[in-house]
Amino acid sequence: MQADSTFSVTSFEPTEYTSPIQTGLDVGYTYMTKTFTGEIEGTSRTQFTSAFSQETGVGTYVAMESFEGSIGDRRGTFNFAHMATTDGAERTHHQLVVVPTSGTGDLAGISGTGELLVEADGTHRLRLDVEFAGN
Repeated sequence: MQADSTFSVTSFEPTEYTSPIQTGLDVGYTYMTKTFTGEIEGTSRTQFTSAFSQETGVGTYVAMESFEGSIGDRRGTFNFAHMATTDGAERTHHQLVVVPTSGTGDLAGISGTGELLVEADGTHRLRLDVEFAGN
């Protein structure tokens, strides 16, 4: 099953963090809340870690997201992990995977992959290619 939605970040909460190992980029830690609309409807809470330069726009992030809502007519919760790198102009090396056995409710047995995209007009999009055990 393929599902597509847009999303917006409804809260962005940086957390004070200082790494004991200094590198060429600062490491940051943030909590985010997102709202999804489309074939994927609901909210998520994200733990977001990055090594990123505000000055150049270069860096990489990794995130663990907990989603609650629906995909099509299925409702429940699940986790997904994602990451991407930016060279200051475009995103590369982006990956997204649904965490095995994390689904509950009608989303129990969910597995799959996907991608988070940022379109030229700034629209944020989540696309999932998922299946459910037993289907």
